[in-house]
Amino acid sequence: MGIWDQIAQYLFLKKKDPNTPKSKWVGYMHGINRLSILLFLIAIIIIVIRLLMR
Repeated sequence: MGIWDQIAQYLFLKKKDPNTPKSKWVGYMHGINRLSILLFLIAIIIIVIRLLMR
């Protein structure tokens, strides 16, 4: 699986592969990864807005 496919799955842009094994700990890891990607995107948007407002 490519990195872009995995990011799309984290952000609910692509359906998950039904053949992957399910684990509670993997679910926690994906949740934390999803949260960190969203916070990173929000921070980038804020930085761009501040740069444009100068």
